[in-house]
Amino acid sequence: MFQGRGSARHATVITALLVCLLVYVQNVHAAIYTVGDSAGWSFNMASWPKGKRFRAGDTLVFNYDSTAHNVVVVNRGSYSSCTAPAGAKVYNSGNDQIKLVKGQNFFICSSVGHCQSGMKIAITAM
Repeated sequence: MFQGRGSARHATVITALLVCLLVYVQNVHAAIYTVGDSAGWSFNMASWPKGKRFRAGDTLVFNYDSTAHNVVVVNRGSYSSCTAPAGAKVYNSGNDQIKLVKGQNFFICSSVGHCQSGMKIAITAM
């Protein structure tokens, strides 16, 4: 009778440790990318993601002049039309860190004319 209770506790502890290990391993492999490299978040960004392999949990760092730009997380339609929908998450610190989610991630600058001038990126994270 007591052996059964101990086994259940033991299994619970092992399961909790395995979950912690999986979370740790996922975070260890996450990469940090500075959008635009040394030039930062700027115009004509479409080619910046090319050749990079992004994963869910990776962090994008957006460095920019916060008096002139921002970063808005949008969907595909808003990315294509260069419009920031009501309720979209807007970052404006000039040094924003955004974790990628699995699948497609779209970012634009909503300052007038900036997205249309290429201040936008689309990234697919595995």
